[in-house]
Amino acid sequence: MASLPAAAAMSEAAVSEVKALTFDVFGTVVDWRATVVREGRELGRSKGIAIDWAAFADAWRDGYGPAMHRVRTGSLGWKTIDELHRMILDELLARFQVEALSEPEIDRFNRVWHRLDPWPDAVAGLTRLKRKFIVASLSNGNVALLVNMAKHAGLPWDAVLSSELAGRYKPDREVYRKAADLLGLEPRQVMMVAAHKGDLRAAASVGFKTGFVPRPQERPNRDIDLAFDDAFDLNAVDFLDLAEKLGA
Repeated sequence: MASLPAAAAMSEAAVSEVKALTFDVFGTVVDWRATVVREGRELGRSKGIAIDWAAFADAWRDGYGPAMHRVRTGSLGWKTIDELHRMILDELLARFQVEALSEPEIDRFNRVWHRLDPWPDAVAGLTRLKRKFIVASLSNGNVALLVNMAKHAGLPWDAVLSSELAGRYKPDREVYRKAADLLGLEPRQVMMVAAHKGDLRAAASVGFKTGFVPRPQERPNRDIDLAFDDAFDLNAVDFLDLAEKLGA
């Protein structure tokens, strides 16, 4: 990532307007793929399950967007991410012909998403940013999941905000508006930070400022747009770089 071009820093006036940073979590703050693959392999060794756990992890994550879309369009009633993860997991266990797990083992594996490890810069970067700004999650993960993840990973959130609080899923605009309202701020006083450009574009559409932090190791097997983009207010190589550019 060091080869990426340096983006122009925000003006002091624009930075001074920002009071809070809200963060996408899966892939932006935590390395979901490595954690799920590792725990899958550990489970496989203990239960004699010989499958491609990297492919399993990718398929689990690939089911996430379509499942949320069903909720967003009304074809499926409201379900938390924990519930959607379990729906997808049950389908994958059948597809990969995994039959050796008990219900408690399946339930524990479903909650691997509560135990995701942070990217190496995440905790230090958030801690530094927290000195100057409110730092909060803004994830499609449900509140219980995000709280447990924060405890596991040592994430120093000032607030745990979730799409669950709006009863909608990102990128629905109501999620971002609800986050600003809960923080008592105008959208222009909040910067959304994410590794996913669609999330940032949706946040910008309601008036949030935007910070892009690409995570090339999130999906190393996929062709994902990691290029810095002038459409965003800030581009940074990691959270420490983001803190530097925001004067934190």
